[in-house]
Parts: sequence; structure tokens; C-alpha cells
Amino acid sequence: MSHILVVAPNWIGDALMCQPLLARLRERNPGRSIDVLAPRSMAALFSRMPEVRETIATDFAHGALQWRARRRLARELRARGYAQAYVLPNSWKSALVPYLARIPRRIGYVGEARYGLLNLRHRAPKGRGEREPMALHYARLAEPPGGEPATPLPEPRLRIDREAALRTARRFGFADAPGRNAVLCPGAEYGPAKRWPAEHYGRLAAALGERGWAVWLLGARVDAQPCEDVVRAGGGRATSLAGRTSLDEAIELIGQADLVVSNDSGLMHIAAALQVPQVAIFGSSSPLHTPPLSARAKVLWLRLECSPCFERECPLGHLRCLRDIAPERVLQEIGGLGVLT
Repeated sequence: MSHILVVAPNWIGDALMCQPLLARLRERNPGRSIDVLAPRSMAALFSRMPEVRETIATDFAHGALQWRARRRLARELRARGYAQAYVLPNSWKSALVPYLARIPRRIGYVGEARYGLLNLRHRAPKGRGEREPMALHYARLAEPPGGEPATPLPEPRLRIDREAALRTARRFGFADAPGRNAVLCPGAEYGPAKRWPAEHYGRLAAALGERGWAVWLLGARVDAQPCEDVVRAGGGRATSLAGRTSLDEAIELIGQADLVVSNDSGLMHIAAALQVPQVAIFGSSSPLHTPPLSARAKVLWLRLECSPCFERECPLGHLRCLRDIAPERVLQEIGGLGVLT
């Protein structure tokens, strides 16, 4: 039986927002396996999704055509005999490999005028703008063009081996129960307009430390400086692991946390998929577009007149959408999660 290929998004949050589509495809295609074509850096994430049989890792440089490498990969995929390919990124290049692989049905949004490369093309419904819920945007691809998926959509969920996660947590120094571990995620690769201020994170870390919590900062290597700023602002109450973990280790550490506080970032979506109690802080972006899909998540968003602007840096220079969210307000939300007692 021919199987399904999904060309995945390039960002962690987007990848988790596409998981409801994967679940719908599995429901609609019993007996067919789903393989994912994704950047090598994302392989650990897709390997934890129950809908995915195999992740085919790529090493394409951002913005590069790499024609020979794409043709070589297309030949390998052609030999696998996929019946359908779902192309989730909107770029022309992302649709090229399924086309060269001669996969019969190539499905996706028109994007960068991908006529010919795709032969079953969708358009976002008019009048809804470009900022509808991203999970819905992707899940619509499981329907005929113009159709709408049944709701509620399945929520993202990641598999985790609790014993392996416990070993990872102990290796990095997490407190064993009954000790409590809070993971703070001060980074957001998109830009400063999505980052709650370091001094706010520092005050929160100090408040949690005074209550006996072990406080850990997670992020990529590019988040090392923001995390060090938090360590200083918190008087050394937090320990930064930014850039010291693989994505797989970060997933396991979040899975062992008792609480996560994050910006709108990939780690926020991982915490939601692991059903960890969390507070998600939104600034320039919108929880109507990329919410943490978990009943155990609380969202803080001020809905200022200028928000959401979706800019990397505050165009007005005041960043009130984040600065006006006081650490005490976040502590109040944490209390509502029932984890402070």
C-alpha cells in the first residue's frame, strides 16, 4: 500500500501546530504510514509524534536552492512510491522535491505561485486574514479544497519515556520529588517583541526560589545571553542550561518539570504537548493564532490597541504589551494552576 509524505514546517512551534493534520490523515488513511520530511534539527520532535513512522532528515541551507541535493533526495523518495505529499511550508523550494519525486498527488496552499508543482491546491478562506489559528490552517489540507475540518481538532501530543526523562533530569541536576522544578524559557528566536523582559523573569525566578523551587532556564545557544541576564536579575536563583541541551534533552527536561513559564516560542508548544502546567506570555503575537493547545496552559495577553503587531521589535519603542505584565501577575496565574501549594 502506498504511503503519505508530509513536508514539514521549519520551526518547532509550527511543527507542533501541524500535528492535528497528521492525526486527521492517519484517521482518514488506515493502513497507510505517514513519513515526514523535515530539517535534521527537528527529527527528535517528529520521532515523538505517534502519527509518524519515520522522519527523513534534510540538511538544506536556509534560502539555498541546492538543486543537486534536492534531485538526489527526490530520486530516493521516488523509490519509496509515495501516493500523496502534503507540502506545509509556502515556499516554492519546499514543493520542488515532491514534484521531482513524481508523487502523484501533491497537496498544499498555493503559496509562492506553486502552480504545476502542486496539483491539489488550497487557498486560505477570504476575509479571515493570514492570522487564523495555525492548527486549523494546516488541518484544512486534509479536506478537499474549500472544505473545513471538523472541530475540535486533535491536540498535539508527544511521547515521552518517563524513566529516560528522569535520568536526563537527574543528569542535569533537577531536584527529585518532593522537590519542585520550574522551567523558564526567556528566549524567542523571532525577536525581542516576543520576549518578556529579563528583569521580570529574574524577579519571578527569585520569587519561586524563595518558595523552595529549583529554577532552570532552557533555550537554544542564541538564547544564552537573555538567559544570563535572567540569572543576574534573579540574584543567582536560576540556573541557565541555554545551549547546553539537545532538543531531545530539552523535551525530556520539560516533561519532568512541575511548571513552565515561557514566551510564545517552540518550547511553549512542547510544554503544551507534554501537558505540563504552564503560563504562556504573549506580546507582539497572538494566542488566537498560535495558542498553547493544552487545558493545563494559562495565557497572559494584554490585548493592547497596538497588539498584535507581529513585529520582531516594538515599532513604538515601549514594549508595553510585555513590560506591563508584572511578575506578580504571573505568580497569580501560577497559583491558579494549583502548583504553588
